[in-house]
Amino acid sequence: MRTADRVETVRILRERLTEIIARSGLSRSGFAERLGIDRSTLSQVLAGSDDRLPRAETLAAIARDRKVSVDWLLGLTQQGGVGTDLLTQPLEMEPGGSSPADARLTRWHNEAAGYKIRYIPSTLPDLFKTEAVIRYEYRTLTEPVSASRIEAATARLEVQRRPESDMEVCSTIQAIEGFARGEGYWSDLPVAQRSEQLHHMIALMDELYPTFRWFLYDARDRYSVPITVFGPLRATIYIGQMYMVFNSTEHIRALTAHFDELIRAAKVQPPDVPSVVRRLLDEIDDTEAKRG
Repeated sequence: MRTADRVETVRILRERLTEIIARSGLSRSGFAERLGIDRSTLSQVLAGSDDRLPRAETLAAIARDRKVSVDWLLGLTQQGGVGTDLLTQPLEMEPGGSSPADARLTRWHNEAAGYKIRYIPSTLPDLFKTEAVIRYEYRTLTEPVSASRIEAATARLEVQRRPESDMEVCSTIQAIEGFARGEGYWSDLPVAQRSEQLHHMIALMDELYPTFRWFLYDARDRYSVPITVFGPLRATIYIGQMYMVFNSTEHIRALTAHFDELIRAAKVQPPDVPSVVRRLLDEIDDTEAKRG
C-alpha cells in the first residue's frame, strides 16, 4: 500500500473507530478490554501519531463484536457500517420496474441528499417525465405499475427541489432528438404529448439550475449504459428489469470516473440545453405546419 493511501486508510479507520466506541458507551480502556485487544494499540490508532494499521486479528475482533465489516472500517466500502443489520456485499442485484424497486430508488435518492448524484438515464431523466410519457412507457403493464412510476418520479423531483440537492445528468444529444421527432421507441407517442414533455423539461431546467445540471454528449463519440452514482454511498447500473448495485469504494470511484469522462466529452453544456430543446420544439411546429 502506498504511503498516501495508508495514511488515508488510517484516518478513516480512526474516524470510524471513534464513532463505534462512542456508540458502545464504553471508555477506550473498557472497549479494548471487552474485545481482548491491546489498549496501547488502540490508543496509537486513535491518537493519529503514526500510520500503522492494527493487525488483522484486531480488526476482525472489532468488526465481529460491533457487527460491522472490516472493509467499512478501512473505508473500502460505504456499506456494512454501524446500524447495518446485514453486511452488504460489494455487488448486489436488485429487481427493477416494480413498486419495490421504486421504493428502493427513492430511498437511495433520499440517503444521498447533500451528495452529488451523477445520472445517465436510459431515455429521459425520470424526474422530468410527464405522466403521459410514463404511462406510454409502461402501457403494456398494469395500471398500478404506471401509478407507482409516476409516484416515484414525483418523489425524486421533490428530493431534487431541496436546497441541498446536487445532480448532474449526462445523456446523448440523439436521445432528445429522437424523442422530439417521434423516432423509434417514441413513434406511437402523439406529437402533442411529446411537445408537452419538452415544454415541461424546459420549465424544470429553468427552475432547478444550477443544482440540476444536464450535459449532452454525442453518441457517435461516446457510449454508456444507464448509471446512477449516489455520491460516495453506492452506484447502480440498469441492465433491463434489474439493477447491479455497487457498494465498494473502488467500484463507485470507477463509475464516477466514467461519468466524469462523459462530462468532459459533452458537446452541450447545461445552460445551453434549454436552447436545444426549444430548437426541437420549433422543428416540431414547422413539421406540423407543413402537414397543415
